[in-house]
Amino acid sequence: MEREKSGADTGMPVNTPAKPSNALGSYLRECRSRLKPDPGSERRRRTPGLRREEVATRAGVSVTWYTWLEQGRGGPPSVEVLERLAQALELDLDNRELLFLLAQQRPPPLVTAPLPAVAPALQRVLDSLPTSPAIVKTPTWDIVAWNKAAASVLADYAALPIHERNVLRRLFGPTARVSLPDWEENARFAIAVFRIDVARVGGSAEADALIDELQTTSADFRRLYADAEVRSYGVGLKRLTHPEAGLLTFEYSAFAVDGAAGLTMIVFTPASSDDARRVEAVLPYQNRH
Repeated sequence: MEREKSGADTGMPVNTPAKPSNALGSYLRECRSRLKPDPGSERRRRTPGLRREEVATRAGVSVTWYTWLEQGRGGPPSVEVLERLAQALELDLDNRELLFLLAQQRPPPLVTAPLPAVAPALQRVLDSLPTSPAIVKTPTWDIVAWNKAAASVLADYAALPIHERNVLRRLFGPTARVSLPDWEENARFAIAVFRIDVARVGGSAEADALIDELQTTSADFRRLYADAEVRSYGVGLKRLTHPEAGLLTFEYSAFAVDGAAGLTMIVFTPASSDDARRVEAVLPYQNRH
């Protein structure tokens, strides 16, 4: 019977056998086969695409380690290495996500590049909700889109300076308690969700600046932020007092915006038919029917 080869015979660690399924390795080979070699290096190629050595050089890893990765040997690469591989293989956001899912069985950190503008189709979704205030926010809770119900019930965002179109700045501003009978719970909840939003994008200079600003300007923010609570958005009830419609109760729901990493749509649905009628009463006349 043939002797089983040791690690010394194969040059591979004995404790890192090839995996039965090597979807990651197959995917890496497929990605590098689609890339064009650098100018002047196309000669004497048996197969299309980049060689392993070229991908390894681009990613700043050893050729041996990259070879093991394609062969399904060793443990999962780190986030940093996967990001370098994504750049080396010129992956778009969807393929970058697939790379992380195959390597770590979880999606990658959200990119902190400038967020895309709100698509017209998404604005049409907002506008199709005549009595349900709806907004779209960034991870730092800047409001980037809204419908007419939100402008009539929550705030006239179009009339506000861009700097003030931020939920946290308004929540910890001087007048928020007047319109929010459950202000303490609302504020505590917002900070807890904000922590998750910021963590999902791996932090950002904008988030750090907002935190520093609010800690300087609001004792309430400092107090609640120090509690270090963390929550997911989910669904729930929100009450607010409108100067014309009186006390309104809404059921809120949050939805991630597909194709726009980091954006969240929040819809406030009137909790009763009476709430819906009173929201409709404060809408501009042309939007009531």
